[in-house]
Amino acid sequence: MFFSFDGIDGVGKSTQLRLFCEWLTERGTPPVVCRDPGSTALGEQIRGILLASHDSVPMGPRSEMLLYMAARAQLVDEVIRPAAAAGRVVVSDRFLLANIVYQGYAGGIELKAVRSVGEVATGGMAPDCTFLLDMDPVAALARLGRQLDRVEARGEEYRQQLRAGFLTEARVIGPSVHVIDAARSIEAVQQELREIAAGVLG
Repeated sequence: MFFSFDGIDGVGKSTQLRLFCEWLTERGTPPVVCRDPGSTALGEQIRGILLASHDSVPMGPRSEMLLYMAARAQLVDEVIRPAAAAGRVVVSDRFLLANIVYQGYAGGIELKAVRSVGEVATGGMAPDCTFLLDMDPVAALARLGRQLDRVEARGEEYRQQLRAGFLTEARVIGPSVHVIDAARSIEAVQQELREIAAGVLG
């Protein structure tokens, strides 16, 4: 079983993912946890380039998209697919949905092209269940409380485009994407995640 968490920055992905993984472990199914990009030697190097300060490395949308895809391809081959083959539960902080939204809906690359490259990068691997944490971008930004990385520093209009893109793509993908109101308490959000997951896991 493959779960992914996604949403704009500041919605509480890290906290909810951590609590969710603790719950899975308590159920007797300790998960393989990864982040996209990252969790492999190659992926972490690419992550450093992608999320550096906004003025460090000039980068166009297509180059950005392809770097994310390269990191994801390695993550699938090295971590996710072997874990799935071994019957492990996998929980990933972001996956292909993020690329489609960030470089497609908000970045201006044709959606068909992003999806096509994504199919190659993932080899058809897709989450069984995606938790899309959703809230107002202004409120989400106020939660960050740290220096913004290159992507986060693109401004309010960009973040609004991201939120709209996530919600639109969730409707396109269908039932495997669960839109969660992340503006509620940590406990309320986590309870909903666990209820959904319990139904998926059986």
